[in-house]
Amino acid sequence: MRSILIIEDDRTIREELKFLLEKYGYAVSAAEDFGDIVTFALAENPNLILLDINLPFYDGYYVCRELRKRTKTPIIVVTSRSGDIDELMSMNLGADDFVTKPYNTQILLARIEAVLNRAFGAATLRHGELVLDVARSAVTFGQRGVELTKNELKIMRLLLMSGGAIVSRDEMMNELWQSNEFVDDNTLTVNINRLRKKLADIGAADGIKTKRGQGYSL
Repeated sequence: MRSILIIEDDRTIREELKFLLEKYGYAVSAAEDFGDIVTFALAENPNLILLDINLPFYDGYYVCRELRKRTKTPIIVVTSRSGDIDELMSMNLGADDFVTKPYNTQILLARIEAVLNRAFGAATLRHGELVLDVARSAVTFGQRGVELTKNELKIMRLLLMSGGAIVSRDEMMNELWQSNEFVDDNTLTVNINRLRKKLADIGAADGIKTKRGQGYSL
């Protein structure tokens, strides 16, 4: 589940936006104390930040600039300011998109999904009847589905993104642990076997094929 942090000082707008986003499957947190908002946002470490410009203590321009110095987390500025200068300043300070209030909720949701997809890849990946929902960390086959662990999700994502091509064990170990130097090779085998069992349980018994001496493919 992808997480969104709302930085908006208007309580009504904040609560309505939180309700909307949770309804559409996001994990949502919202700032209520704006005295040290940059530190708070960094500690929350969300997948995306919705940032208002008109804030107490520090305006959104300052917050955007300071956050961009320390994190690559996508930022969408959502504000009642609609001037070209405001949009230009926001983008120059590192914002990924700019949405003006009042906004159409479906357009806002589409903008959020587009920014998340650019930052983290498509929300769903497909190979035949196998469909991986990255946001929910779940895979379905036909009408049956199962949730995945973090490592299982990474393996499935890598295999699906390869488009059926062989993915080597070294590639997988680097994806899972950023290094194959200090990780027992059997650890990958254990993760593969657990994922295979989950796929078999939903009817995709031959979902992952072993290419001896080469790696794995779908």
